[in-house]
Amino acid sequence: MDKEEQWENTERELERQDIIMKEITKQRICDTIADAIAQGVTAGVNLLVLKDGRELFYTEQGMADREAGKPIRRDSIFRLYSMSKPVTAAAAVILVDRGLLDPGQFVADILPGFSNLMTEKNGTIVPAGSQMTVHHLLNMTSGLTYGDDLSTVNGRATTAYIAQCVERLHTDQAVTTQEFASHMGTLPLAFDPDSSWCYGLSADVLGAVIEKVSGVSFGEFLQENLFEPLGMKDTGFWVPAEKQDRLAKAYETTGNGKMNLYTGDNLAISNAMDCPPAFESGGAGLVSTVDDYSGFAQMLLAGGTWNGKEILSPAAVAYLTDGCLTDVQQAALRKWTGLEGFTYSHLMRVMKHPEMACGLAREGEYGWDGWLGCYFSNFPNEKLTMIMMQQKKDSGTIPMTRKIRNILLSDSEITG
Repeated sequence: MDKEEQWENTERELERQDIIMKEITKQRICDTIADAIAQGVTAGVNLLVLKDGRELFYTEQGMADREAGKPIRRDSIFRLYSMSKPVTAAAAVILVDRGLLDPGQFVADILPGFSNLMTEKNGTIVPAGSQMTVHHLLNMTSGLTYGDDLSTVNGRATTAYIAQCVERLHTDQAVTTQEFASHMGTLPLAFDPDSSWCYGLSADVLGAVIEKVSGVSFGEFLQENLFEPLGMKDTGFWVPAEKQDRLAKAYETTGNGKMNLYTGDNLAISNAMDCPPAFESGGAGLVSTVDDYSGFAQMLLAGGTWNGKEILSPAAVAYLTDGCLTDVQQAALRKWTGLEGFTYSHLMRVMKHPEMACGLAREGEYGWDGWLGCYFSNFPNEKLTMIMMQQKKDSGTIPMTRKIRNILLSDSEITG
């Protein structure tokens, strides 16, 4: 056997081992999903993994509608909730790219409702010690919250207003994108802008900023500048009648391996998604499919260009996907279990210290998840993308998701 023949045999053997390794990894991931479905952790999942811009593998398991016996399919439509946030951040950076939006600009210059900011300090409401900028909205350092802490004036006021918006949701007095944002400017902030970090309604206000600066509705801007050029035909703020049968149902875990249908309207967003909303929520309002969102994720991974179309400049993508918080802000983020090793920037987690992570991780990876369990992560150094869709109430990144990440990142043939 000559050297050329030996080389060819070695290449074939390496390819064979590569295929075997990927199949083992895929099977482990499929088994993890199947186990979660069997235990009532989730009703159904579809998962897409891409490497170097090509599909590495795809799987779908479980039900999109258990009551009707409809399985999860590749074209199933999912409520993204907070996985809407990276899309909103990208939309803002498109305006930055074009010189139309300055991240250092005061929000009050664009939305007058933010002209007289107040802050809660030791239970007392006082004028804010600093102005809120667009960059504060992008980094969740604005002082806006979701109202989770009901022991504070900010928490009670924010929760009460969201409840009012939910009550008005299915009436002719539904809150609009601009009205929602302007009201946020009248509520006491949890802290002075830039002085800390808190997950909250910053992206919803940012949607209103984008609307004002662009001169068109937030939804129109997204459609023209992201969804159309990226071929995201099933992504938007509602689901038309002809596509409603593809909208996955949402479920909640009730214990003992059981799940119940969830039909509630959360954060002033209609669960039915059956008509165009007055409030186009930049923080939680979008629906999408696994393939649609992969176009968005792959555009970022490719430096802003996708299918020959430049959506963002490489400099804008670098700005969007590589930032960090200050030490004080980072200390506030550390209170969030599961984000060990990550910082937060431009409405996404960004891995800075893999050695601190609670599972396998890669430096520079970024992405986000949603309240109903949708999840995405880009790994730039590995040229890898993971996108998972599910509809399970109060999810975010659940143990099943972390297990899948660990299996994927443990495969050196995939990450190498």
